[in-house]
Amino acid sequence: MTGSQQEDYERAGFGGQLAPGTSPALILVDPARAYVDRDCPLYAGVESAVEAMKSLLADARRAGIPVIITRVRLRADGSDGGVFFRKVPTLRAFTEGNPFGEFIDGLAPAADELTVTKQYPSAFFGTALAAFLTTNRIDTLLIGGLSTSGCVRATALDAMQHGFIPVVVEEAVGDRDPAIHAANLFDIKHKIGEVWPIGRVEGYLARTGERR
Repeated sequence: MTGSQQEDYERAGFGGQLAPGTSPALILVDPARAYVDRDCPLYAGVESAVEAMKSLLADARRAGIPVIITRVRLRADGSDGGVFFRKVPTLRAFTEGNPFGEFIDGLAPAADELTVTKQYPSAFFGTALAAFLTTNRIDTLLIGGLSTSGCVRATALDAMQHGFIPVVVEEAVGDRDPAIHAANLFDIKHKIGEVWPIGRVEGYLARTGERR
């Protein structure tokens, strides 16, 4: 984004700061093979984001915070995907039994971590995620995953609307187009939550781990 766009948003009153709380959880949104397998139409060239997600996941586990990893699973005919499936037919990559829908190596949830199965962009829509976070007294949701303009943005928006502070980890999200990726991070930062570089998140998690 240009300096003039930044100034315009600030004049309009966008971009207030949200201070993360002391009880975070990590959510990795849809780390599916579809986005890194060149044989899949959804391949997005997001390998660098995947490596950052692996680092972020390791940091979260060391800090001892709850970890949630989402996946999309649809019936073979896509009927439970509704209008979304009709709008984006390549979602057939996430139908039951399709290997493109499996977790990327190194980003599968551990046995004691929560897997959220969804059919739509937001990790909150039609799932028990909000109840899980509330029950565990979570106040901050660290967000990595794929893709920035789709399921990551939708999840960040719903996190804010449910009262959780969303912190999108800049290097740990990715999209198929760099310009769209950057535009969505800009918009998330100014209207929805915080966008932090991974180094800042690492420091936050280290301090969180020390308190536990």
